[in-house]
Amino acid sequence: MDLAQVVGQNVHRLRTAAGTSLADLASASGISKTTLHGIEQGQGNPTLSTLWALATALSASLGELLETAAPTVEVVRSGDSRPKVEGDAVSARLLHRIRLRGTVEVYDIAIGPNTQHSDAHLPGVEECLVLTRGRVTIGPADSLTDLAEGDFIRFDAARPHRYQGHAARNRAVLLMVHPDG
Repeated sequence: MDLAQVVGQNVHRLRTAAGTSLADLASASGISKTTLHGIEQGQGNPTLSTLWALATALSASLGELLETAAPTVEVVRSGDSRPKVEGDAVSARLLHRIRLRGTVEVYDIAIGPNTQHSDAHLPGVEECLVLTRGRVTIGPADSLTDLAEGDFIRFDAARPHRYQGHAARNRAVLLMVHPDG
């Protein structure tokens, strides 16, 4: 994907998550609505000053406009090679970095054998889960993933999603990341 498309997708995603209309963003950034529409469509080649104006109006960093969007579902298996550091008593493996502008709720959850159907949460809400015991099927309804003990998943919770346990006892740590607003 070329840079214009990446910028366009990011501007649209950030504008939508903020609940801002195209006209309001155009006014706040000093960029014409027509130009802004073209940027969101991945057309054109916005200048650095245009990108800074958009970043400021969206209360975002320049990097958030330039960075390729993370996949909507990320799965890390317990045996995957990930950055890891070791100390005298603690070994830590990086599963995911959460960039915050909002609130994180941390839950210890048990997952039973029935299927739990969850409606879509508000736009921008993500769920991050580390399975600490058992086996489960989890994720957006259109891309369910089987997890084993020690596996990690992150997904966009603004889509319908499901949970179902498969072992006698299934436990996990769930982080619900809520954006400001």
